[in-house]
Amino acid sequence: MAHFRLPANSRLQPGKSFKAAPGTKRVKSFRVYRWDPDAGENPRTDTYELDLDACGPMVLDALIKIKNEIDPTLTFRRSCREGICGSCAMNIDGTNTLACLKPIEEVKDDVNIHPLPHMPVVKDLVPDLAQPYAQLQSIEPWLQSDTPPPPDAERRQSKEERAKLDGMWECILCFCCSTACPSYWWNGDRYLGPALLLAAYRWIVDSRDEATGRRLDALEDPFKLYRCHTIMNCTETCPKGLNPARAIAGIKRLMAERQG
Repeated sequence: MAHFRLPANSRLQPGKSFKAAPGTKRVKSFRVYRWDPDAGENPRTDTYELDLDACGPMVLDALIKIKNEIDPTLTFRRSCREGICGSCAMNIDGTNTLACLKPIEEVKDDVNIHPLPHMPVVKDLVPDLAQPYAQLQSIEPWLQSDTPPPPDAERRQSKEERAKLDGMWECILCFCCSTACPSYWWNGDRYLGPALLLAAYRWIVDSRDEATGRRLDALEDPFKLYRCHTIMNCTETCPKGLNPARAIAGIKRLMAERQG
């Protein structure tokens, strides 16, 4: 029987442990992925014990407390703390989500925190998102119209036309969905992934946009669109409650309609 192992320099090792002060009543352990490219060492898991009575309710609060009071070398992204910017996307307790929206109390045991899966790691909890952002540019996510706008008004939509955008404009491009998608794991260099196909569909169905044909032409590719196998991880993990799988199905339906 064949036995497969990770390369030696990628095996996760036990790391440092930071204990809570003696007498602390409500202790919670946070097991955090650590890797420094400049150190030349294997990634490790450091464990931090926190006093929940002296910490905010969200996982991001815990990470900020760790960085401010225990270990300033810990690296992660964060900005709005309101589930709007998408900066603090990471894998918490086995699920991709936003650290600012994940209550600590939802995790029964130790809180395991890793960077978004199957992406290169810049450092610690910071993934390299250069690839999905380059792919985002390729779908041209802006209004394209050959018809000039009214001279004294905006481009108008009916309530029904505007309603078609609901469930798509709310996407914050945190890439929790794409990094939870096995098809994107294996074909991320060519498959656009659920986040970007959701963004593409948002413009395809926008009544003000006049580039629908060109947008569909650009997606007519064995890999860009059709590597979606409806696994539904994307919809399951979206921290905003969106449904990228439905948007992908909508693109496929439009493709079939114009070919029929």
